[in-house]
Amino acid sequence: MPLINEAELEAMEKLLAGKSLEHRQVLRMQIVLNRAEGKRTSDLASTLKVRSRTISEVVERFNLRGIEGLLQQPSKKPGKPPVSDAVETEVCRLVKQEKPPAATHWSTRDLAERVGISHTKVHQILQKHRLKPHLVKRFRTSNDPQFAEKLEDVIGLYLTPPENAIVLCVDEKSQIQALERSQPILPLREGIPERQSHDYQRHGITTLFAALEVASGKVIGECKDRHAHQDYIEFLSLLDRRCPKRKILHLIVDNVSSHKTKEVQEFLRAREGRFVVHFTPTHSSWLNLIERWFAEITHKRIRRGSWESVRELKIAIMDYIRHWNDSGRTFVWTKSAGQVLSSIKKATSN
Repeated sequence: MPLINEAELEAMEKLLAGKSLEHRQVLRMQIVLNRAEGKRTSDLASTLKVRSRTISEVVERFNLRGIEGLLQQPSKKPGKPPVSDAVETEVCRLVKQEKPPAATHWSTRDLAERVGISHTKVHQILQKHRLKPHLVKRFRTSNDPQFAEKLEDVIGLYLTPPENAIVLCVDEKSQIQALERSQPILPLREGIPERQSHDYQRHGITTLFAALEVASGKVIGECKDRHAHQDYIEFLSLLDRRCPKRKILHLIVDNVSSHKTKEVQEFLRAREGRFVVHFTPTHSSWLNLIERWFAEITHKRIRRGSWESVRELKIAIMDYIRHWNDSGRTFVWTKSAGQVLSSIKKATSN
């Protein structure tokens, strides 16, 4: 209980009637006055939305220092000294230049033990300098001696397509598995995402041959059981039939062996003037816009599906292509060859 007299009671009431007090000062006086009236600590804590320990501390300060103790902000214990620049520099050096014993990368706790600070401080330093030792990104640069020439050729087709021609990005998405989940998929609920069992039954695979028309965004697709040059030739024949006659078809393709066989070359020579093939540089599939479309169909239709047969999977793929073509969506390439080359040079020089 607070040890309060009439003079202190009158003084606090005058202070509360004025407008000079801060909220925390008013709260402390309310605690003292209510406790003096005999209200229990638990009830008062619930009413004022404070901890019972806070009420006890305020009453104790009043008993020791009176009203002055309620008006003054209590002094805080001195905190831990800040991390020195030398320690911060050492943390950054370790992350960038050294590896921990028997490990591939540093954890915050390993670094904390090494430099003698808390793992929380280490985390703050890494955030400040945007260092992420727990992450790794993979890359592969092209070793194609004609990289620049092929890059300019393909991007030129995107930015300034030739007249009386159709530019098609062509590739195959192979080994698409018809996976049937072992249990029914549980639907989305509030606070709970859609759930799938991690185990499944395989019913076979299919290969999707697809061509993306750059100008319109429309896709011509066909599912095959194999991924061989004969299937590629059959797909080129399909493109020949489906595309307007008297138009030259410029095909952007990668360097997979099935695109370069003797039989494929003979097929193209037999239709000289109809097809013009443009190869992307080696290890540069990102340059082919059909890869971006493959990412779309994988993410939105294939990956989360459950298929009882390959036939069911093929039907779903063709259904997605029909919906895509009806949507009118396109992919627009905006970077020039010079800008791309500059970005590659900058990335590989770091």
